[in-house]
Amino acid sequence: MGGVTSTIAAKFAFFPPNPPSYRVEADDSCGGRLHIPEVPRRDDVDVLKLRTRRGYDIVAVHIKHPKSTATLLYSHGNAADLGQMFELFVELSNRLRVNLMGYDYSGYGQSTGKIIRYPSLLVAIFPLKQPTECNTYADIDAAHKCLKEKYGVKDEQLILYGQSVGSGPTLDLASRLPNLRGVVLHSPILSGMRVLYPVKRTYWFDIYKNIDKIGLVNCPVLVIHGTADEVVDCSHGKQLWELCKEKYDPLWISGGGHCNLELYPEFIRHLKKFVLSLGKSKTAANASKKTTAEPDNQSKPSEGGSSDTFELGADLPEVSRNSLDSRLEKSKRSNKPEKSRMSTDRVDRIRRKKGLVW
Repeated sequence: MGGVTSTIAAKFAFFPPNPPSYRVEADDSCGGRLHIPEVPRRDDVDVLKLRTRRGYDIVAVHIKHPKSTATLLYSHGNAADLGQMFELFVELSNRLRVNLMGYDYSGYGQSTGKIIRYPSLLVAIFPLKQPTECNTYADIDAAHKCLKEKYGVKDEQLILYGQSVGSGPTLDLASRLPNLRGVVLHSPILSGMRVLYPVKRTYWFDIYKNIDKIGLVNCPVLVIHGTADEVVDCSHGKQLWELCKEKYDPLWISGGGHCNLELYPEFIRHLKKFVLSLGKSKTAANASKKTTAEPDNQSKPSEGGSSDTFELGADLPEVSRNSLDSRLEKSKRSNKPEKSRMSTDRVDRIRRKKGLVW
């Protein structure tokens, strides 16, 4: 019974784009280096295949910023893959001055997925390739392991970012890492069941029990949610924020939906402010330790400033024609925010009305 229940839950939770929006190819002229033909090739971007503890190979991209002192690990939402998210990843790296890793869950994009064998009568009902909740936990663990071992990222430098269903693996990992720099929850869910029904308790067969894990997170948490979200009600974000140990000023975007928050100017402004505050708090903590250890040097200024301070000045790099700002201008001209082409939930209207996609 439990297997059937979890399978049904997975059907509600996951809608991988079909077909995937991108391919992964090896370039023999560059020593077999992987690249995605559908997106512009960049020297500062690594395309990776990572093996998870559950035996699947997931695709990830790592974008390097030359002035970064932090890394953002981005878990995207439903019905999207790396090909659709790539432009947004590059832009966030530029605007926030962070290194960024994004990855596809098992069964999404070109990541291999779990093969489920059903009785013959059920094969016509359920697909053979199906993502699962446990797989997504293994997926984010593989991405975290890669950041530590390949790129030397310490947890103190890491910001976890979970959008929509991506808040599930994000909070699962955050609840197990005591020294994270910060967490961003973008249109998060309380749990899978609570998206569908306003239940008052957590059932054993529920998935992504974020409501039970948020209290285990020890770092600053920023919650961003649209007040007009028709897929995941804003009350999910507000309740998660109330349960945070270390609250950061939340952002409730008036009129914002589930897929278009990137179009609002306050989105990137507030996100920058959060990242900057994490850099300052880290610098203050380091200064406090240094003062305790070396009281005679407390008035000595550091040369070149702190390495943990983000410089979000006017010399930010130019962004592409399809940037957040350009799309914002387009939406202003139409007096109605358009649906973000890089959002994480691209599904048909029937699914959205039924509330099955988040």
